[in-house]
Amino acid sequence: MNRSRANSGAWAWLGLCAAVALAYAPVWRAGFIWNDSDYVTAPALRSLDGLGRIWTEIGATEQYYPALHSWFWVQQWFFGDAPAGYHVVNVALHALAAGLFALVLRRLAVPGAWFAAAVFALHPVAVESVAWISEQKNTLSLACYLAAALAWWRFEERRTPRDYAVASVLFALALLSKSVTATLPAALLVVAWWRRGRIEWTRDVRPLLPWLAAGAAFGLFTAWVEHRVVGARGADFELGLIERALLAGRVSWFYLGKLVWPAELIFIYPRWIVSAAAWAQWLFPAALLGALALAWRVRTWSRAPLAALLFFLGSLFPTMGFFNVYAFQFSFVADHWQYLPMLGPIALLAGGAAAFAEKLPDGKRLFTGAAGAALCALLGGLSWVQSGLYRDIETFYRRTLAANPDAWMGQNNLGLLLLDDGRADEALPHLREAARLKPSHAEVANNLGAALRATGHGAEALAEFRRATVLKADYVEAEFNLALALAESGANPEAKTHYRRVLALRPAHAKAANNLGNLLLAERDTADAIELFRAALAAAPDFADAHHNLGVALFTQHRGAEATVELRRALELDPTRDVSRWLLAIILAGDHPAEAIPVLEECVRRQPARAEAYQLLAQCLWRTGRRDEATRAAETARRLGLR
Repeated sequence: MNRSRANSGAWAWLGLCAAVALAYAPVWRAGFIWNDSDYVTAPALRSLDGLGRIWTEIGATEQYYPALHSWFWVQQWFFGDAPAGYHVVNVALHALAAGLFALVLRRLAVPGAWFAAAVFALHPVAVESVAWISEQKNTLSLACYLAAALAWWRFEERRTPRDYAVASVLFALALLSKSVTATLPAALLVVAWWRRGRIEWTRDVRPLLPWLAAGAAFGLFTAWVEHRVVGARGADFELGLIERALLAGRVSWFYLGKLVWPAELIFIYPRWIVSAAAWAQWLFPAALLGALALAWRVRTWSRAPLAALLFFLGSLFPTMGFFNVYAFQFSFVADHWQYLPMLGPIALLAGGAAAFAEKLPDGKRLFTGAAGAALCALLGGLSWVQSGLYRDIETFYRRTLAANPDAWMGQNNLGLLLLDDGRADEALPHLREAARLKPSHAEVANNLGAALRATGHGAEALAEFRRATVLKADYVEAEFNLALALAESGANPEAKTHYRRVLALRPAHAKAANNLGNLLLAERDTADAIELFRAALAAAPDFADAHHNLGVALFTQHRGAEATVELRRALELDPTRDVSRWLLAIILAGDHPAEAIPVLEECVRRQPARAEAYQLLAQCLWRTGRRDEATRAAETARRLGLR
């Protein structure tokens, strides 16, 4: 019987994996979205030294989840910057988590374990966690979380140090992948109460004390990092305790609603205005308290509803609004925040449906089985459609904005994407809308300024850059863009002031040093210009512009030999730099005509209508005794109009 049960479980898991692969088929060809590149291409992921920094340096990675980023570090070595491999891993982790969920429910003798696992695996609310590479922190942490739970119950049976150590390691991996898993020890206590109707100090609580302490400590540490390092502070996060309680009630019902009726799933949901003065908002926490009271009342009949509700609310607690989360500035809710909490309601509903079906006659039981299969097929189809949102980053933002045009982050990021793609005219309306929706955001003002500058609206661009520097003190990017725009408008003295401000804030800002050097060179302050060009190259040794400009400055000081070194390096870095090639040819033609000839030949090959290049080539050829070639070059120069 055990072998038969194992075989049926293996086939069920195989079928689950196949269903997940089919439902998430669009993800195989999906790209990176939003902050994926920050997780996948972070410098800390590219070296052996970086692996140590992942564990020891806060800020080396997007968030301090060292187990997660160590996993990304491994994937980086296999997949590089190609998204397909990361998507495959994330889908596989989701299938693994779904299978472990089934094993957990079977371990707890919950009816319909594989049905519940299929609902979880195929539910479209999970798509955001599975199709978004950054959310491997969800899929990886949940797999470790469920494995830790299974290991814990094994420890409960045998009470061996080895079993406790295995369970603790798995819990630590979950915790270091995403801190929301800090709720696991509390969830285990809820399960203990559900199974036996009581919680015993020696049997249940005392062994979990180290887990509870570790979870609380890491949870508070994550909240501190979110506030101090990630940036979850400011006006968007200033909610009082009453507002946070109102928000918690609304958040809970929102997620339950999306779980039961997964329609209109959006990456960025509209951000609610939370106000204690709006009486209707009190209905959400009141209804939640009512649901808890009802579940408590029926516990003598069944403890399952209260256990499922406690699991759901406890797992959701870190993102209910009582702690500041960086993404709250965009929306108070997101599908990926209920990836773990949704297990509770799914287990309750699926288990209840399966228990009901088991009591039906065989004919009706067949009908309920078909209904369950149809539900899973429907959920899988919805997930397949939802997965298409993640096809590429432009599709992702456009579909998000189609559903929520007031998502200022989407307007800003789509505008920035188009701007970086050279489509400034398309970017401008999105960035104007972002600035209208979020006038207090410095980055939005800076991005709008960049789009205005790129589309020839210089005066407006200056105003936006100035606004950005006012909104955010010591904003290096806005200071640099302001200096750039001022220089383009001819306001060189003010431009120099802002370039110097940039360098005071960030001494290794190569572009600021290079641009300030250019302004000084134009004013014939050559010595200071050379110093700035060298500073730019110290910060960015492969900066072709700075090599060229240093070459020009050295040439003006009659230091031709040094100038040629810089100009040659500029051409090595960027062979298309015709201006560097021409200046190099002029310098070499003075004392080294033979060396100048191949440089000039490349000049005329790339610019066949450049008469002065043919003339200089003719002179160098004549001086090196190549008279026939010199004559032909001179004739070409005359034919092109040079007399």
